[in-house]
Amino acid sequence: MSVTIVDLGHFAQVNQRSMPLAERLAQVQHDLADYPPPRLTAVSKQVPAEELRRAHALGLRHFGENYLQEALRKQAALNDLNDIVWHFIGRIQRNKTKNIARYFTWVEGVDHLLIAERLNTARAGMPPLNVLIEVAISGEARKGGCLPEQVPELALAISRLPHLRLRGLMALVSPDRQQANTDFRRMAVLFSTLQHTLPHPAIDTLSMGTSADYLQALEHGATEIRLGTLLFGHRTRESL
Repeated sequence: MSVTIVDLGHFAQVNQRSMPLAERLAQVQHDLADYPPPRLTAVSKQVPAEELRRAHALGLRHFGENYLQEALRKQAALNDLNDIVWHFIGRIQRNKTKNIARYFTWVEGVDHLLIAERLNTARAGMPPLNVLIEVAISGEARKGGCLPEQVPELALAISRLPHLRLRGLMALVSPDRQQANTDFRRMAVLFSTLQHTLPHPAIDTLSMGTSADYLQALEHGATEIRLGTLLFGHRTRESL
């Protein structure tokens, strides 16, 4: 599904929780005439399974989860929807790699070779797992990711693992708009360099841009945007 995006400013005076999901998604689909349509991954952490079912009925297919046990419960509740594509987003604990490898189609993002190797071992006997390298492009340690200068070596190592398919890069940029533009530009350069230097045909995904900054990301060539708040409103752990 190609999804078009509307400026977040259109939502500034709206209580998103009071808006039906269909209306929120319709506004999201309003724009993007000037951009190649990105893949929209709906970041659905802390969103009940029935809300995801409604999102699926409206055409969304890619869903991103951050918490493994929560995600597994939703996958069980929605197992009749066999065209959902599940993305695991965020830091990966070593003891979670087995189930992440088995129950997700995409992992965003890997930042250490050890994690990649564990995912590769757990994925044996299944179709290759799509992975993105997470880059700490903003320099904020709390966001995780490898350093930009570590990307070439890590990418080459991952590309040699038979049960993984390296697809590209992902990042969370600085919340400061000016610095975010710098971060997006640096990510675009890293992505282009990776495409031209790695002997691997499937480097096609630059995942950057969230509800607060996706239009900036698209200006810099993002091929995937990850929208949570814009679609589902603000969430807390108690919202489940």
